[in-house]
Amino acid sequence: MKRFISLLFLLLTLTACLPQSSQNSSDSSAEYIENKGSDTIVNLALAWAEKYQAENAGVRISVTGGGTGTGIAALLNNTVDLANASRKIKDEELAEARAKGIEPLEYVIARDAIAVIVNPQNPVSQLTLKQISDIYSGKITNWTEVGGEDRPIVKLSRETNSGTHIYFLETVLRLGNKEDKTLFSTDTLLLPSSEGIISEVRDNPNAIGYDGLGYVPHDLKMIAIAKEAGGAYVLPSIATVNDKSYAIARDLYIYTNGEPTGAVKQYLDWIFSDEAQAIVAELGFVPVKQ
Repeated sequence: MKRFISLLFLLLTLTACLPQSSQNSSDSSAEYIENKGSDTIVNLALAWAEKYQAENAGVRISVTGGGTGTGIAALLNNTVDLANASRKIKDEELAEARAKGIEPLEYVIARDAIAVIVNPQNPVSQLTLKQISDIYSGKITNWTEVGGEDRPIVKLSRETNSGTHIYFLETVLRLGNKEDKTLFSTDTLLLPSSEGIISEVRDNPNAIGYDGLGYVPHDLKMIAIAKEAGGAYVLPSIATVNDKSYAIARDLYIYTNGEPTGAVKQYLDWIFSDEAQAIVAELGFVPVKQ
């Protein structure tokens, strides 16, 4: 028995003296930043994180999507450092945050155009905002009603947790009228990601969808949009967002809980640098610094 106790004591002593792995040592000294939210922003956020970590070895940045609602919910639960959002925080979300002692601070980190997209086989190349509203609300159901072929219109949308979904509802379906209660037609297919919309439009010549400009591949067709009948039809681009001629453009946001400090502040400051804003343009978004 005494021999067993002596061996056990020796084993524990040796274990305590063993050096920890270099990986654990590195992890323990790293500063972590949790970044979550908008799927529109997620690719940009990943590109930023990769670049920043390559230049700042002591920082680890976790980036996940899930939608604007997911990011803001994490902010309200105080489980995230940076919440990505493709829409402004709602009044009720702000009230809930303050009731929990959280003070959301808003930063416009880039701008985006929402492109309306169709299959390249579709002959329709331009629509008014009102026509798009009528399509998504179910008033227009066949492509012949807007100058196309005799085909049923298959409507694709992001799901309701998406900030892009909410922005499109308010800006396009309701044409910016806060008193309007128009909703998406019940036969609209709700898809969980930008990639899902891209894939479905690519495969279905009857489909219409919408997505952030930075996500639209060259093999799909973007619709030129007029703000009203008789107006100019404009394609989305960095230039038409900046000159405000494109009808469906918006700010993109990051929210923090109060004034950021330490590694989070340094990273957020870097996001507004020329280096980081160049990545914004590379990915098809619009820089906030020209």
